[in-house]
Amino acid sequence: MYAVFAAGGKQHRVEVGTLIDVEKVEVPVGETITFPEVLAIGDGEGDLQVGEPYLEKAAVIGEVVEQGKAKKMVVFKSKRRKGYKRKLGHRQRLTRLRITEIQQEQSPEEATENGT
Repeated sequence: MYAVFAAGGKQHRVEVGTLIDVEKVEVPVGETITFPEVLAIGDGEGDLQVGEPYLEKAAVIGEVVEQGKAKKMVVFKSKRRKGYKRKLGHRQRLTRLRITEIQQEQSPEEATENGT
């Protein structure tokens, strides 16, 4: 089973046990965090639930493993024949997560099969 969720202006496709880096979230290491903005959930066999824009009663739950920074990005600007050169660097702050659970609501077909 996999899920596509939104975090930090980006979309991430994850499965249970996946390690991902998202933009910095103010949560201490070892704590859990819930992302309710789930766009789609699939089972890998062709069944796909897509939200409009998000699935209701669905969430991706992860544990914060590490708070850190990405590799440095070098930004170099120049204008030819003018002697203009500027070199800047940037390191994006990241939070590393381990996905522990993908919660979803049962579809009406599954509810009747399970007897609920």
